[in-house]
Amino acid sequence: MNQAADTDKRELAEGVAPSVVKVAEVLADSQLSIPAYQRPYKWQVHHVEQLLEDIARHKDKSAYRLGTLVLHRHMEGNEEKHDIVDGQQRTITLLLIVKAILAEKEKLNSFKSEPLRQQLAGLQLQMFKPEFASDVSQQNIRRNYQAIRRRVMRADFNEEQIDFLLNRCELVKVTLSELSEAFQFFDAQNARGRDLAPHDLLKAYHLREFSQDDEPLKASTVYGWENSNTEELASLFGEYLYRIRSWVKGESARYFGKDDVELFKGVNLDNSAYYPCVAAMRIAHHTVDDYNTHFTRRIDAHSMLFPFQLDQVMINGRRFFEMIGHYQALIKGGIRHRGTAKPVGPLADLDGLAPEILTVLNSYDGRHRRGDGYVRLMFDCLLLYYYDKFGATDLSRAIEKMFIWAYSLRLNMQTVKLASMDNHVLKHNLFRELRDATHPQRFLQYPLPVVEKVNSSKTSDVDTLFRKMGYLTGDGK
Repeated sequence: MNQAADTDKRELAEGVAPSVVKVAEVLADSQLSIPAYQRPYKWQVHHVEQLLEDIARHKDKSAYRLGTLVLHRHMEGNEEKHDIVDGQQRTITLLLIVKAILAEKEKLNSFKSEPLRQQLAGLQLQMFKPEFASDVSQQNIRRNYQAIRRRVMRADFNEEQIDFLLNRCELVKVTLSELSEAFQFFDAQNARGRDLAPHDLLKAYHLREFSQDDEPLKASTVYGWENSNTEELASLFGEYLYRIRSWVKGESARYFGKDDVELFKGVNLDNSAYYPCVAAMRIAHHTVDDYNTHFTRRIDAHSMLFPFQLDQVMINGRRFFEMIGHYQALIKGGIRHRGTAKPVGPLADLDGLAPEILTVLNSYDGRHRRGDGYVRLMFDCLLLYYYDKFGATDLSRAIEKMFIWAYSLRLNMQTVKLASMDNHVLKHNLFRELRDATHPQRFLQYPLPVVEKVNSSKTSDVDTLFRKMGYLTGDGK
């Protein structure tokens, strides 16, 4: 495609005039339809629950923006259709919510607002009725509808919340007459960076969660984040934080996407009720702030760091950004040792076989292969998690344990894939073992199987270490 055509596409995307519409207006469009080319409805119950929680949390606002809806307007015979090009998952979920509300006849009859009752009655007649041939769509719709029914039946899902959903929750609607233009619009949006990465979505979320007292810190927080290397941030979240937090829970962790950002949302200490489970976090939060702002810090120049843990419940707002900065600094400070330079920071004073292990991992012939990269990532994640919990205590022995645990996968397999790494962790889950340990000894005593035959190539230095440590038996090959 020539440059002029590319320019036209960009101008088209920028020239589209979106409109802001209420949820009730969207669902009242009887011409809405799900085109055959759309993917199945794949939202799970936790996606639905999160949407409902978000709506409930913002019910005191004058309006709450739910996202974007892009439609392709066209004629089908004598009938005008508004095909959903983007926003299908959320729109179907909103439809299911309203259908569940309409099924609660007794609740509807108790409403004080006659206009709201009439609005719902009108929606029942006007709402579009999509059909789904896909078994995946049908199963997810049935499952999600039952979850929604349970939520709608609750007393706290009241008249006020229903009115907020219909009349103050909004979507940004873009309607285009050419299908190619609709797709082109999104291509241009994504190409120009408007399709935010998961960590950017988290930045926006946690900036909104700042307390009033922390508002003056927003500018410096944004400055620090924006001046971080984007690739390093993506790596920190996608390769380390996401995988560690998922594996600790015994869950698969292959690709970090937008559906996984809930892992990094937690409690807002200003808005949270005084639940016992939040008490320890609230104590730590205010104690650290009180210590660091006390007048005696002007005398001794000391400071206290918040005691972050990789598997902790996330504290929304300022602490989230501090936490990310903490682990950025820890990784840059040497906990992930790559290359031939002498280890620094936490890895500078290792003994036993640990220094030799790091040297081999940074020098053996096959280390640059994709599969070997997965194995090294597994090792580095567990090392970071161990140091986060026990510091330098028995770190050398822990590294020996991690090496055998991770690289037995490499020696046992000819080819290591992303799924191989994920399955290995979940089958031999040292992350959960470490989570439950209150002393390094429990982790160090975890039994590991020996490797009976080496199926990998270009790992002779690793083979030699395994044999030296008593974890490679027989002839090896």
